Amino acid sequence: MTTSTAEPPGTGAGRKRPAARWWERPWIAPLALLCGTFAAFSVPPYARLDPATAPIPIWEEPGWYYPMLLTHIFGGTVLMALVTLQVWPWLRLAYPAVHRWSGRAYVVFGIPFVGVPALLIAPYSHGGTSVALINTVWALSWLAFTAIGYTMARRRRYGVHREWMLRSFALILSIPLARVSVPLLMLAALPRLESGYGGDMEALILDIAPGAAFLNTVLPLLFVEWWLKYRRPRGRGARAPRTA
Repeated sequence: MTTSTAEPPGTGAGRKRPAARWWERPWIAPLALLCGTFAAFSVPPYARLDPATAPIPIWEEPGWYYPMLLTHIFGGTVLMALVTLQVWPWLRLAYPAVHRWSGRAYVVFGIPFVGVPALLIAPYSHGGTSVALINTVWALSWLAFTAIGYTMARRRRYGVHREWMLRSFALILSIPLARVSVPLLMLAALPRLESGYGGDMEALILDIAPGAAFLNTVLPLLFVEWWLKYRRPRGRGARAPRTA
C-alpha cells in the first residue's frame, strides 16, 4: 500500500532544510503591527471588566453573555499573537520546537477560550439576524478548520495541516480587519446619511453591519484559497512518497 505524507516542519527529506531569512518575508511585520494595533485599541475598554465601558451595548440577559464576550475578546488577542508566530516561516524553520508548542497552545487554548465563546455569543450579535448568522458560521468554521488542521498534524500530514491552519488563521485575521473595513464602509455610505437614513448614524451602522461581517469573513478565506492555488511555492511542503 502506497501512501503520501508531507515533511514535518523544519526538516527535509534526507537533509536539513535551510531556515528562511526573516527579512525574506516582509509581510510578517505589517501582520504583527495590525494585530498589535488591534490589541492596543480594542482590548483596553474591556480590561476594566465593566459593561459600562464596553464600546458596544451589553445584553443583561443571559447572565453569561458578558463573561463569554470577555473570554472571546481576551482569548482572541492571545490567539492573534500565537498565529503571528505560526505563519512566520523563519521561526518555523529555524525553531521548529517553538512552532510546535505555539501551535498546540493555539488549538488547546483557542477552542475553549475563543471558538466556543464565539459560538455561544453569536446569536446575540448586534446588527440583526444576518450578523448573528454570519458570526455563527464564523465560529463553526473556525472550530472545524482548527480541529481538522490539528488532526492532520497528528497524522503527520503536514502539507494538509498547513492548508487548514491557514484557513483558521484567515478567520482570526477577520477580527482586526473589521476595525478597518467598517470605517471604510461608513465613509462610503456617509453621502447618503441624510437622504437615505435621515441623519441617523446608528441606522447607517446597522445597515452596513451585515455587509462588513460578510466581507471580513469571506475575503480573507478567498485570499488564502487563491494563495494556496496560485502563489504557494511548489517546493515548500511538497509531499514525499512513502511506502508503508
